[in-house]
Amino acid sequence: MSSGIGDETYIPKSVIASSENTATMKEGRAEASMVMFGALDELFEKTGIRPKDVGILVVNCSIFNPTPSLSAMIINHYKMRGNILSYNLGGMGCSAGIIAVDLARDILQSNPGNYAVVVSTEMVGFNWYQGKERSMLIPNCFFRMGCSALLVSNRRRDYSRAKYRLEHIVRTHKGADDRSFRCVYQEEDDQKFKGLKISKDLIEIGGEALKTNITTLGPLVLPFSEQLIFFATLVWRNLFGGGKSDKNSSSKKPYIPNYKLAFEHFCVHAASKAILDELQKNLELSEKNMEASRMTLHRFGNTSSSSIWYELAYMEAKEKVKRGDRIWQLAFGSGFKCNSAVWRSMRRVAKPTTRNPWLDCINAYPASLN
Repeated sequence: MSSGIGDETYIPKSVIASSENTATMKEGRAEASMVMFGALDELFEKTGIRPKDVGILVVNCSIFNPTPSLSAMIINHYKMRGNILSYNLGGMGCSAGIIAVDLARDILQSNPGNYAVVVSTEMVGFNWYQGKERSMLIPNCFFRMGCSALLVSNRRRDYSRAKYRLEHIVRTHKGADDRSFRCVYQEEDDQKFKGLKISKDLIEIGGEALKTNITTLGPLVLPFSEQLIFFATLVWRNLFGGGKSDKNSSSKKPYIPNYKLAFEHFCVHAASKAILDELQKNLELSEKNMEASRMTLHRFGNTSSSSIWYELAYMEAKEKVKRGDRIWQLAFGSGFKCNSAVWRSMRRVAKPTTRNPWLDCINAYPASLN
């Protein structure tokens, strides 16, 4: 329980079937087929859209990048049309889901009247670490199977039935800094076992990336009063509180804007309990604000780039999303990246009766994590 992860998360059969390393292309494709086709079957059933109606396909998966690509696997499985614009994003970490949405938005702007499908996933078994180095064992503890599929449209006729409107995407990349670049790094250990090496500086580096990201995001979403207070506090500290001899300057915390005035709902990437704790403290969020993230980590684990969609599905299952509500999706990824997406609800989202990952257990949540 101290990890924040419960007993019902999913790992691939290949991991528990044998003690030997089974990270083969065959096992990777089998895992990819299970999660991607399952998510897409649900998407097409819920929306009534046929696979041949899709003009744009964006798939992101960081670790597993076979040839033919994952996007090609989807096109082959669903027999999609020959002129589909398909993209396959690899190696971009847990924040790649927002990057994929950003790419889909840009392509839709130059191709009006189209449907775009965005698939976000990660193959756990293909990067399951078999060695003994502690910093590389951490991903085994948190990463679990999962996948999300969403339909994005710029067709006028879909305005009345759309659930959300994308308002802002803000992307931050700290890759120019060597320490940030190597804080999540795929490599082999001394015994040639491959895995992800997690730096002990991850939380500090993530905090720096977050600070840069919200500095850009703040003026786009915060009320003018909050922007004014933040700017005035910044000027005051720089002009009058910056001296090292000033006793008050070292103890006075920088002003943190109240993001609860900008958003009704928060989907913070469920990376780990420690990271969620740190983000809650830094952004001064309540337990209610963090509920979807903590419950997603408990029920599904860290499903990488799809976790922010499991969190939104949790809010829908709890009937928390009302017309006009603003949702902030915040995700971190190797590179190092921090990305934000802001959505506005177009209507009250009723509790789903089918095709929601929480339906079989939502009445047991929020669960006690003590």
